[in-house]
Amino acid sequence: MANLKRKVVLIGTGMVGMSFAYAALNQSICDELVLIDLNAQRAHGEAMDLNHGLAFSNSSMQIYFGNYFDCGDADIVVICAGVNQKEGETRLQLLQRNYKVFESIVPRVVSAGFDGIFLVATNPVDIMTRITYELSGFNAAKVIGSGTTLDTARLRYLLGNYFEIDPRHIHAYVIGEHGDSEFVPWSQAIMAVNPISDMIEKYPGRYNNDDLKKIENEVRTAAYEIIKAKGSTYYGIGMAICRIVRAIFHNENSVFTTSVRLRGEYGLRKEVFIGNPCIINSGGANRVLELKLTDEELAKFKKSYEILDESFSSISCC
Repeated sequence: MANLKRKVVLIGTGMVGMSFAYAALNQSICDELVLIDLNAQRAHGEAMDLNHGLAFSNSSMQIYFGNYFDCGDADIVVICAGVNQKEGETRLQLLQRNYKVFESIVPRVVSAGFDGIFLVATNPVDIMTRITYELSGFNAAKVIGSGTTLDTARLRYLLGNYFEIDPRHIHAYVIGEHGDSEFVPWSQAIMAVNPISDMIEKYPGRYNNDDLKKIENEVRTAAYEIIKAKGSTYYGIGMAICRIVRAIFHNENSVFTTSVRLRGEYGLRKEVFIGNPCIINSGGANRVLELKLTDEELAKFKKSYEILDESFSSISCC
């Protein structure tokens, strides 16, 4: 970490960014939180609003609106800036617009002397994380995207309901693109200490693979349903960002399906950032965990990988 004070700079004070900020305040996630937005008046107002809640929290956090110079001694820069996904629009369709936004953000953060960890939540998050990596010139371990962390949480919530068990004891993952090509490697899904496939075999009248497919599809389309109902998603991803930040500050070595650059895992060697289980600690993305996928699952992962690489190649970057 850059200093003894845990400092986070949040760039983008829209609903996602402020959901993170509100969660960070309630969880006392850091000592100093700086808000930056193109709309400085909004950032100022958001800082005021959060500060007025300090008396009701367990936090003594310093919260204020600032500018890119404040990134110089920050430990983590969280980027939530960008345009929102519209109803019926895929995350990949956001790419061209949000690339321009990042061109104006990342170099200014680096120029301020920032040497911490980038945490990206802007969609399409896998590609925006790669863009951050390219624009910053940072070591890949210090550039992390929220990836399929929220998708994995959605999956565990639904499986917890289905099997009537605390979701925290469901060990299953959503991997690949945070988008339409994401999938669940069911061969790796475990409930407590038992593979979920064993539960299907043991109780065929109660559980079945068709239900699992429906759950997987519900996870994949959850964002579309939420956007259709209320315009955008923000609470879940705000909590997910907060959880990753906590893992960094506490050097937890916790595993999240963040968007990280592969280092030869699965035989894939391009500089693609993709959702995959990874150990996160104070150094960022410490180690990517290669899953033992079936041939069918590996084919799905490679397809998602190629989609992300082709989409990145469609823009003129760095």
